[in-house]
Amino acid sequence: MSKDWKVDENWSLFLDRDGVINERIFDGYVLDYKDFHFKEGVLESMATFAEKFKYIFIVTNQQCVALEKISLEGLNALHAQMQAEIEKAGGKVTHIFAATELKNQEPFMRKPSIGMGKMAKALYPDVDFSKSIMVGDTNTDLIFGKKLGMKTLLIVTNEKVSVKPDVSFSSIKAFKDSL
Repeated sequence: MSKDWKVDENWSLFLDRDGVINERIFDGYVLDYKDFHFKEGVLESMATFAEKFKYIFIVTNQQCVALEKISLEGLNALHAQMQAEIEKAGGKVTHIFAATELKNQEPFMRKPSIGMGKMAKALYPDVDFSKSIMVGDTNTDLIFGKKLGMKTLLIVTNEKVSVKPDVSFSSIKAFKDSL
């Protein structure tokens, strides 16, 4: 289990957004902060994670920008509000990476491609993927983490997942409680 990983202050945490941090809108997008709802226990967990992890990254696929449902500025504003709430609760977010291209475009940033992981490593060279955990709720999240050599953790949702994670939990709070 995750206790066996011996997580210390040198570890990094990579979090998917929709379905992990906030309630996911299946077959839709969070386009306005009024529709952004933190999942139960997330804010409290983020405060604990801030004490346990050196870096906390959010890596999120957001093709809604390429689909012109929200502007990049609008997405950045939504993320700034999310980050402010996390910080107000005692948490931290080192950096937010958003892949804004379409699913069928040449992949570089979108998970399961490892572009966002490479960018995190470029900005924070001491990130060690073998001392990193990818928390997600989809196959693409788990594949992203596995390709980079991270531990993978599945938050179980209504999403059908066929990739086997290292561990799975019902919520981010359950993961926090396991550390």
